[in-house]
Amino acid sequence: MLPVHALMPGLRRAMAAAARSMRRRRARLTGAAAASRMLALLAVTLLVAAAPAAQAERIKDLATIQGVRPNQLIGYGLVVGLDGSGDQTTQTPFTVQSLQSMLTQLGITLPPGGSLQLKNVAAVMVTATLPPFAQPGQQVDVTVSSLGNARSLRGGTLLMTPLKGADGQIYAVAQGNVLVGGAGASAAGSRVQINHLSAGRVPAGATVERAVATPFLLSDRIRLELTTTDFSTSTLVADAINRRFGGDTSMPLDGRVIEVRAPATPAERVRFMAELENIDVVTVAPVARVIINARTGSIVMNRTVTLEPAAVAHGSLSVTISTQTSVSQPGPLSQGQTVVTERADIQIKQEGGALMQVAGGANLADVVKALNALGANPGDLLAILQALKAAGALRAELEVI
Repeated sequence: MLPVHALMPGLRRAMAAAARSMRRRRARLTGAAAASRMLALLAVTLLVAAAPAAQAERIKDLATIQGVRPNQLIGYGLVVGLDGSGDQTTQTPFTVQSLQSMLTQLGITLPPGGSLQLKNVAAVMVTATLPPFAQPGQQVDVTVSSLGNARSLRGGTLLMTPLKGADGQIYAVAQGNVLVGGAGASAAGSRVQINHLSAGRVPAGATVERAVATPFLLSDRIRLELTTTDFSTSTLVADAINRRFGGDTSMPLDGRVIEVRAPATPAERVRFMAELENIDVVTVAPVARVIINARTGSIVMNRTVTLEPAAVAHGSLSVTISTQTSVSQPGPLSQGQTVVTERADIQIKQEGGALMQVAGGANLADVVKALNALGANPGDLLAILQALKAAGALRAELEVI
């Protein structure tokens, strides 16, 4: 038997080898755990990337400020300087009356009983839109439209025309050269016309004379009006405003109006509204709706329209009526008369209307694919959609415009 001191070097080498083995095994286990954690993190990242992103819109795209809106203006005026293309005064007596009234105000008195034959004057209606917060001295565009039978307003000049609002007050005065985006010519009974010649615009042709007061500057409460009535969107908008400004800054009053507490001074209020309009709001899915235009046969669906499985029998009935004309000629020397006779041929054709199964669709692409499988034209598709809605297979609201 060997002494103990002779066995010690071997035992030390064995213990060292065992320690190295344990360290390598621990390193392998640590690497596997790290790899497992990396794989888990990669899987979560892929799931987040594959998930549909929530749609967010700014408040300025979802709502408007109550009271901050444009106002329509209207006025009656005269366009002069036309190249013989004005109103025919015998058929439009109001043009002559307007011109006489204007000349009287300018100190010109016409002899009574005179008949004016004007060719270069046209009576027009002048319309404009007064933008919100418009101040006196600001200029806006106006639209000039012929009221009588003038052939063209090209090259004319609009005389000073007061523009009134719905309350009868004058808010702007228009005057300037009329720009017509068209051209025309006529000679020897022939006429060529490009675009419309009876209406034109005067850029910056009206000067604002009176400002319109808005509730935006008169109250410490501002109300936002959603473009569409939706209680979910109204609540989400109010919550987003409260998260941004804190406290009870906003409160939904109904499915369309949100009341917001705003700063008192105008400068702080403008800065506050600029920040509020750019708040992002996560929007909810809209109401499933199908818009049908019966006049043009157009059909539009939004992304939330779904379709339940159903069976549809589609067929068409066509009636064709054709008329053939024949001439009955009498024999020679028979004293008869030539007679024209017509013979009508009526044909009725009915195409096959086999019962077809329409698969249910969970998204818009599946719904379109299922409806296209019917092979129906837009006119027939209108009736099919109405029948599917009545049968409860179409999960959407039908709106006919």
